[in-house]
Amino acid sequence: MLPTPRLVVFTTLFPHPGQPGMGLFIRERMFRVGQTLPVVVVAPVPWFPFQGLIRYLKPHFRPPAPRYEQQQGFEVYHPRFFSVPGRFKTLDGLFLALSSFVVLRRLKQHYDFEVLDAHFAYPDGYAATLLGRWLKVPVTITMRGTESRLANDPQFRRLLCLALQRAQRIFCVSESLKRLAITLGVREEKIQVVPNGVDTGKFAPISKEKARQKLGLPLQAPVLVTVGALVERKGFHRVIELMPQLRQEFPELIYLVVGGSSPEGDWRKKLQQQAEALGLQERVRFLGQFSPEELKVPLSAADVFVLATRNEGWANVLLEAMACGLPVVTTDVGGNAEVISTSNLGEVIPFGDAAALESALAGALRKSWERAKLIAYAKGNSWDLRVATLVQAFQKLVCTHANESTLKVKNARSIRS
Repeated sequence: MLPTPRLVVFTTLFPHPGQPGMGLFIRERMFRVGQTLPVVVVAPVPWFPFQGLIRYLKPHFRPPAPRYEQQQGFEVYHPRFFSVPGRFKTLDGLFLALSSFVVLRRLKQHYDFEVLDAHFAYPDGYAATLLGRWLKVPVTITMRGTESRLANDPQFRRLLCLALQRAQRIFCVSESLKRLAITLGVREEKIQVVPNGVDTGKFAPISKEKARQKLGLPLQAPVLVTVGALVERKGFHRVIELMPQLRQEFPELIYLVVGGSSPEGDWRKKLQQQAEALGLQERVRFLGQFSPEELKVPLSAADVFVLATRNEGWANVLLEAMACGLPVVTTDVGGNAEVISTSNLGEVIPFGDAAALESALAGALRKSWERAKLIAYAKGNSWDLRVATLVQAFQKLVCTHANESTLKVKNARSIRS
């Protein structure tokens, strides 16, 4: 019989009252695992002595988090770790480990967790491998996409390699990240691809007429939508710059921008200025953030979902859009082509090719899509299979670690005798 290991989820990207929309994809995944295995979350938040002063100039900068809270019945700890804004990022992993040690040691004493499960290889995974060594527990790291960018910097690449090689198990949300892990020196047998899933109960279409009435949109206008953090990487500006050309064929075209600030920044003002400069004030609608339960409204109101992103691991929002019946136009980065795997689901175009993006969007708006097939594909990627795979992996890891520990004890005894 397989054990029921106790987990600590370790991540710096997790929602809290100051940033309720941050890291929802991690919470969704691991709270679902928590329905089968015991889970406690340690989600450190960056701290710097003068960051309160910075908030006077940038109100959304590092909003404070409670030291402890409960979310959906799960315990969540938010220790602070020293992090200088914009500088010394190669030290974040070490400071993160040192600042989290006391909380994790206390948890080890009264909760006796058996796996430290980190999300993102740096700084989270690097810190977790130090903590795992100090506390003598195995570590798993989930690669989610930032690793592709960090691997191009020699200093961060070294730290990534250390983290990934020290961890006992590597989960990748896409095959492209698995390939990256192998190039960083990780043995292939240590890597397991476990994509994210979609909650098809939460993400399901409502009638277009009802959705558009809620948002004050004309029923007959063609509508594009993007959901994501308002940052450069997500590419809202790449879509806005194409709106004048697209409106030559689709004069009533509307673009819905759904999202808000994130730890990466807040481009809302820049995007609004871009829209105004192009005379698109009435055509680009900034809807702000929606809760996961409410996202089906803007998704159901649209005709095509677009994500002109520069970098992704596995973008959950693509499956969420398809679960609401939307075809997808996106860039060929990260795992996007793995999600949009056939032309019946949408189109994947080269990143940075504005002409290809314009052509794909125009084609998607003209095409009559089989919405039922889009929804069925999303349902085939529900969370149930993903969670079962993760639970089994954690169980096997604990068994292997226990056997290795027993063998070490026996060997030590034989040497002494």
